[in-house]
Amino acid sequence: MAVLYDVPAPAKLNLFLHVVGRRPDGYHLLQTVFRFVDLCDSLDFESTPDGVVARDGEGLAGLPAEQDLVLRAARALQRATGTRQGARIRYRKRIPAGGGLGGGSSDAATTLIALNRLWGTGLTRTELLRLALPLGADVPVFVFGRAAFAEGVGEHLAPVDLPERAYWIVRPDAHVTTADIFRAPDLTRDSESVKIAVFADWQTGQRGFFGRNDLEAVVFRQHPRIAGLAQAMRDAGIVFRMTGSGSCLFAEFPDVSHARMQRDRIIGKMENPPDAAIEGSWICRGLDDHPLRGWVAD
Repeated sequence: MAVLYDVPAPAKLNLFLHVVGRRPDGYHLLQTVFRFVDLCDSLDFESTPDGVVARDGEGLAGLPAEQDLVLRAARALQRATGTRQGARIRYRKRIPAGGGLGGGSSDAATTLIALNRLWGTGLTRTELLRLALPLGADVPVFVFGRAAFAEGVGEHLAPVDLPERAYWIVRPDAHVTTADIFRAPDLTRDSESVKIAVFADWQTGQRGFFGRNDLEAVVFRQHPRIAGLAQAMRDAGIVFRMTGSGSCLFAEFPDVSHARMQRDRIIGKMENPPDAAIEGSWICRGLDDHPLRGWVAD
């Protein structure tokens, strides 16, 4: 039987995130820039002739099958192509859930891309993007395969060129539910829209983070541990941003050596802050392209 081993599913960062409106159906209209980083989940895929899609592996405890984006992605590909093949899928989770790093969405996109290859179903990137959006707003960018300026609910994507950067990602001891943040009555929903050209012009000046994350204020009010970590990072002189709806915060550096040096310096200053327990910390390189971009025909 055909098998694909150690297929990567990278995390993402939102370099900024503006909420610019809300549709009549309740979905929020966003503007953001997505960047992939080299913190990755890993998945194995084995084709089977029985049409059954089954899962196994680390990090699945408490995740009902009907809510698993990987299973939903595999079945969406089956329905769209009419294939009678199935798959056994094994996970090795490294991207933390509830951190705003897009792990579940990335796993779903990797499943679409890998099974399209394994099953020989031959869908193009455009066709896979149509399957990706109903799975979740962050899934399309992982299929798109490039750092991207995103608008709408995540369906309008334009490639952007980003400078080489490294990131220190910090996860506080807290889990954020995205739906709760978007339901919050005090969430800013009317930020002014920006043009991609404005973001591109800003990059040439290298003036730190562009824009803001409109979700930060709500998350900090609802989650004292995240607010505590944010304050500890400020006190240590770190300029940071929250990714997605949190809980992870990140700081940007020119390269990995600078990121490691600053992490080591700052962690010492943040020794046992009262409301800022750190659950995870990673030094990551920014990626220009998704590792599987070449697996899909444009």
